[in-house]
Amino acid sequence: MMRKGISCLLKKNANYTIIDKVNNGEEMFKSLRKQLPDVLVMEIDMPQVNGITVLRTIKAEFPELKILIYSCHPEEIYALRSIKSGASAYVSKTASTKLFTKALKKVSKGGVYLNDDLTTTFTSRNVGESSVLSRYKKLSSREIEVLNLLSNGKRNKDIANALEINEKTVSTYKTRLLKKLKVDNLADLIHQSRMFQFS
Repeated sequence: MMRKGISCLLKKNANYTIIDKVNNGEEMFKSLRKQLPDVLVMEIDMPQVNGITVLRTIKAEFPELKILIYSCHPEEIYALRSIKSGASAYVSKTASTKLFTKALKKVSKGGVYLNDDLTTTFTSRNVGESSVLSRYKKLSSREIEVLNLLSNGKRNKDIANALEINEKTVSTYKTRLLKKLKVDNLADLIHQSRMFQFS
């Protein structure tokens, strides 16, 4: 449904041509190797790949490709990480079609796009190195994945299965998160995560 919606939107704009639509990571790489577009619009989570993790792989193989992340995940957690990993824009699926088009236009011209509200939020919260934001920005992509799953109530076993790692590794990530985010227990960790994502 989302692909069809974007297709209908862009078909009305003579500046863009859709050259392919794919369902999963394997199809995406096959398509990119067959005919490289100017801009790739993708979700963070898609079958067979995790967007944040795979961004670096995509950019390593296709350095000239511009990537617009169009996602349902919280911008506060994922936007800067996506940009650091190679994306040129992060747009929420709750955004208006006008904002999506604005972001796509900027990316296609070689720019980087983050919406004004998000930029203001980052600026207002980034008050010194001790701020919550600065601590979150220091987390690795994998740590953010683990934290997001924890905040959604997932157990160690569920997280291990979702990320294809063992439970001991999950425990190690939890210990790192407690230390990096300066909290004493799992309840506080989850509470802080939810406050940061949705406040």
